[in-house]
Amino acid sequence: MQFDLLIKGGRVIDPASGLDAPRDIAVADGRIAAIEAAIDSETAGDVVDASGCIVTPGLVDLHSHVYWGGTSLGVDADRLAAKSGTTTFIDAGSAGAGNFLGFRRHVIERSKVRILAYVNISFAGIFGFAETVSVGECSDLRLCEPRETVAAVREHAAVVVGVKVRSGKHAGGTSGIAPVDLALEAADRAGLPLMAHIDE
Repeated sequence: MQFDLLIKGGRVIDPASGLDAPRDIAVADGRIAAIEAAIDSETAGDVVDASGCIVTPGLVDLHSHVYWGGTSLGVDADRLAAKSGTTTFIDAGSAGAGNFLGFRRHVIERSKVRILAYVNISFAGIFGFAETVSVGECSDLRLCEPRETVAAVREHAAVVVGVKVRSGKHAGGTSGIAPVDLALEAADRAGLPLMAHIDE
């Protein structure tokens, strides 16, 4: 046997190579070893019949909230990953400078799946987003401090991909466009992208 695992008969979709066809995939030592129209089952220790299934490289969720236990809208990334084929979650600003360390230590570093994150311009991140409690994190501009955000971005650079802001009637109350301006300032100073969620 030359392969540890053989995934047979699935529809392989690989956007990077332009492949979208029925293929067999062989795995050896934790890596893809062969992708062919047909690979003999006798060459693998374990064979999985993927007929009727899509086989694809791990998916990246570009907008998630995975600060599970730290914010009311957070989901458990590891549980979700196993069901969705997601190998990387990009958290869209669940945590701000004031609680990013907790998010990193208690969720990101303990997770089996890869998590990268945007740091929320709000020092407290998204803290009051539930059916019965709705407090916009940018409604009090004292919470939106670019210096603190940039410091958090730099401290956690290994897992941070940008700055996040939620602005509008629900997230910002009467703050108008000011939270976006402050977040853009932080993103520019950090040299990273800004993700903006604009509500009413």
